[in-house]
Amino acid sequence: MSILRQILAVVVGLIVGSIGIAIVENIGHQLYPPPVGTDPNDMEALKEYVGEAPFMALFFIIMAYALAAFVSGFTATKISNNGKHTAAIICGIIFLLITLYMMASLPTPIWFWVLGILVWILVMAGSQLALKTKKI
Repeated sequence: MSILRQILAVVVGLIVGSIGIAIVENIGHQLYPPPVGTDPNDMEALKEYVGEAPFMALFFIIMAYALAAFVSGFTATKISNNGKHTAAIICGIIFLLITLYMMASLPTPIWFWVLGILVWILVMAGSQLALKTKKI
């Protein structure tokens, strides 16, 4: 039963983190919309947009990653309920790998690479907070 709980913790942590990313990125797209007619499924159009996007448009993505890291670490640790950071770390590694793929696929500036990698350390902050609060 414990291994199933750990798997559930990681899956739910990834879902909650993905929802966090979607919410913050949608706010960013409302404030800094891509050009009209840009197809989000067209990689060439995305490359062009990211290459010309204003700083804050890209920074909203970093903020989305930060929120996702924190809430996924918190959620995964709470659900795993074993007093360890393992589920949170797994979430952070999975999100980091996805982030690295996206950064390698798009023309992101160096500051984005640095923050895009470092921000996933926040899974530990979320996990630590989860360990300090009352167990479920």
